Amino acid sequence: MIDYVTVSSADTPVRDGAIRLHGPEGFEGMRKAGRLAAAALDHIVPLVVPGAVTQVIDDAVRDFVLAAGALPATVGYRGYAHSSCISINHVVCHGIPSEKALKDGDIVNIDITVIVDGWHGDTSRMFLVGDVPLKARRLVDVTYECLMIGIEQAKPGNTVGDIGHAIQSHAEKQRYGVVRDFCGHGLGRLFHDAPEIVHVGRPGHGPELRPGMFFTIEPMINLGKPGVKVLDDGWTAVTRDRSLSAQFEHSIGITETGCEIFTKSPAGLDKPPYQG
Repeated sequence: MIDYVTVSSADTPVRDGAIRLHGPEGFEGMRKAGRLAAAALDHIVPLVVPGAVTQVIDDAVRDFVLAAGALPATVGYRGYAHSSCISINHVVCHGIPSEKALKDGDIVNIDITVIVDGWHGDTSRMFLVGDVPLKARRLVDVTYECLMIGIEQAKPGNTVGDIGHAIQSHAEKQRYGVVRDFCGHGLGRLFHDAPEIVHVGRPGHGPELRPGMFFTIEPMINLGKPGVKVLDDGWTAVTRDRSLSAQFEHSIGITETGCEIFTKSPAGLDKPPYQG
């Protein structure tokens, strides 16, 4: 049995498996957090070029977020030391910034979560580095389509399974693999909360979507098979078959009539090529 709990901003958040339903104050808090996270991704667009060092990009994220009076949610989270995750080519998610330089032809996911007045804004985008092969560009395009097709299903009366089914169907038509090992999640004043938003599923199955729910949709789509493994650093997840992987992520809130995307790019840079 799934518990739905109506909460206010005054409540102390505790992860207890219940799905939280928020009111207008929560929506306003999430708008501010989501806008800043998206603005941070806008800010680093000029930096994601061949030869760029991923740690330098991460430093730029940290400085931008702190200058806005917010906090990078990932710093100190389960021992993680960076302000973003930067995942290159066959890295599915949770890539760690380092002295590694980007190369011409790379595809890169950059994932940022910020905390603004206690609310979490969580979003990621793909970046194309230099001259990217057509096969990789197509993967990125289809992954963005998967995100938006999933968001179309995010409305009252639908289920989490409806979101997963829509994403899975679109990706598998292209013979791509949909990652099962990682999923979207509830968020708000907690970084990770109920429900889990799995990117595969059956229509009508899973928790019902109700107004006031906040969660991420963040499909990870592989050019090859769905399988992933986590490296010895405990964070970096890669495709088992070394195929390319792509991901986009938005934070959303269920409204009375559909959903609101909290993490849309203020500059209109939601999908590459960003110079266009």
